[in-house]
Amino acid sequence: MITLLQASPLLLLFAVAAIGFPLGRLRVGQSRLGIAAVLFVGLAFGAVDPALKLPEIVYQLGLVLFVYTVGLGSGPAFFDALRRRGLRDNAFVVSMLLVGAALAVVLHRLLGLGAAQTAGLFTGALTNTPALAGVLEFLSHLPPVTLDAGVLDDPVVGYSIAYPIGVLGVMTAISVAQRLWNVDYPREAVELRDLGATTVPLINRTIRVVRPDGTRVAIAELTTRRDWNLRFVRVLCAHEVTLVGAATTLGDGDMVSVIGSAEDVDRVTAHLGFAVEAPLEFDRRLLDNRRVFVSNPLVLARRLGDLDLEQRFGAVVTRVRRGDLDFLASDDILLQPGDRVRFVAPRERVADVSAFFGDSYRHLSEIDILTFSLGLVIGLLLGMVPVPIPGGGTFHLGIAGGPLLVALLLSKVDRSGPLLWNLPYSANLTLRQFGLVLFLAGIGTRAGGAFLSTLLSRGGLLLLASGAVITCTTALLTLWVGHRLLKMPMSLLIGTLGGLQTSPAVLSYATEQTGNDIPHIGYATVYPVAMITKIVLAQLLVALLR
Repeated sequence: MITLLQASPLLLLFAVAAIGFPLGRLRVGQSRLGIAAVLFVGLAFGAVDPALKLPEIVYQLGLVLFVYTVGLGSGPAFFDALRRRGLRDNAFVVSMLLVGAALAVVLHRLLGLGAAQTAGLFTGALTNTPALAGVLEFLSHLPPVTLDAGVLDDPVVGYSIAYPIGVLGVMTAISVAQRLWNVDYPREAVELRDLGATTVPLINRTIRVVRPDGTRVAIAELTTRRDWNLRFVRVLCAHEVTLVGAATTLGDGDMVSVIGSAEDVDRVTAHLGFAVEAPLEFDRRLLDNRRVFVSNPLVLARRLGDLDLEQRFGAVVTRVRRGDLDFLASDDILLQPGDRVRFVAPRERVADVSAFFGDSYRHLSEIDILTFSLGLVIGLLLGMVPVPIPGGGTFHLGIAGGPLLVALLLSKVDRSGPLLWNLPYSANLTLRQFGLVLFLAGIGTRAGGAFLSTLLSRGGLLLLASGAVITCTTALLTLWVGHRLLKMPMSLLIGTLGGLQTSPAVLSYATEQTGNDIPHIGYATVYPVAMITKIVLAQLLVALLR
């Protein structure tokens, strides 16, 4: 079997994925590893035989696909989070990384580790391969050093043994913290719905207006002067059902249908009158509703308010569904590939409105290879640009940092003339998961052999314990300071911790715990700064301790 797997990297790849994926679904207490289990299955295969390792291009391709799709999906929320608290969060992450570097220095002094070995331990415990690459490049210009035991001072040794602990230790810290503090992720999701990664359930209600004084109230006044996130849709006045427009007014005895959260709908009901049993949406004699896919390129990446549906078709969009999330329609929503809009229109115009939005599921299943490849080309080129650091060295954003930064920017741009940069939600999710499987299987099989041999060697357990100290101390301190002192929601904080670790496996585990995409926002907000900081700190450790 080992010979067969050695001869077929594809067989090895899918064997690791096929075993790891179902293992990740198994619950241990209240937690499960999720897709991150693929990493540990890969380590097991690599430990069985060092020759059982996937080609380097496998994990590189997986990493590029993963970070690029995460960037595209998290861009708008990233810039919003950066504007609100980006400086604080990034300063917090840098300070925690300095704590990790300080721990590495202390262990260097206590255990007599080599400078390069210490830097490798630091990069492995904080799971950053580009930082290790920076250390190796830095050392290439210096003469080699042999330790007292006659062993070459090699950063790869420290890295290989600390890396798996760098992943598992952080997952353990998250599991312990969320149990200790009884974290309520669904409640946090409701409180953080303004980030766009989650929503609250929307309800429909028909209200009978009570105005005993005979005056009428304008819809425009209700939507602008009140702090209600609502959508007024139909109104029954003088026995005729019509769509609510900008000039609509409500008087005593009129009925109006409204969509929003239960809290907001209750407030507007108390203000206007009382709820009635027969919803207006059941009356389809003149008006009808339909939910369609947004696939027309002329509509994509445009604000809903700019489409002027009321003037064109006499139609109103009430909801926008993106993935599994329902958003209340607003003029500021940018339509993306794969969105589904629910609209109300005169029965004779329903087909016209559907055609206007496209409503082609087949079109949404196709990825625009031109813009997808072009974005990756720009990101990879950016990652190759050398950036000077104090002391005469340089670092590169690499195949992870470059594509991530470009994806974040392109998701904000959204459209450049005829070029649409964003992917349909389903395609983004599929590519993201496939890329993560490639990355975890590749890095696991390649590290498994070195991990086992180093662990069984002289001093291996000591290095393992040292890596665990750096990982767990930094992770637990980050969680405690972030949650207790900075009052960060755990949904964001565990994503921020994944960004501090620059670890897709930790991000995957965090997403598995929350059941939504909020951790992606924390991850993307601090990832670039965390990666650059670790690259610089790792090289400084070599320079100062050598």
